[in-house]
Amino acid sequence: MIDKRWGWEAAIIIYCALLYGCTTPEQPQTLLAPTEAQLKIRNIQTRTYDAKDRNQAIRAVIASLQDLGFIIERANEPLGLVTAARFAEPNYYDVVTITVTVRQLSEAQLTIRANAIYNNKPIEDPKVYQNFFASLERSLFIERSKPSLRPD
Repeated sequence: MIDKRWGWEAAIIIYCALLYGCTTPEQPQTLLAPTEAQLKIRNIQTRTYDAKDRNQAIRAVIASLQDLGFIIERANEPLGLVTAARFAEPNYYDVVTITVTVRQLSEAQLTIRANAIYNNKPIEDPKVYQNFFASLERSLFIERSKPSLRPD
């Protein structure tokens, strides 16, 4: 014959196991803290320019992206955000997308950050960003050289 107490003990053990299973695991404190690798790639993706006109810089970003073969998907002037994409060569099934943010750092300086993605994976190759910023510097020079259409 089975002891009735064993039934209660088994029920309590099962109840405790179920209760333990309902607790959430403890999240590490550094879950959203930047890592060294993230800070390194952010430095590669960001440049600061001596420029006052954010609108002019956004136009230069759009021009340089088009020069590099990108199709502009979105340009949001109030946010200083430009998103573009292009098919990668030689395999035209691969897609490169880039998001560029233009932010006023001070009255005389702008910060421009480019974030490129190849097939849903971040591009971390510094040469890619160097090529973009070289093109952007040429476009910024051209934009600054244009005569102003504003009456003096």
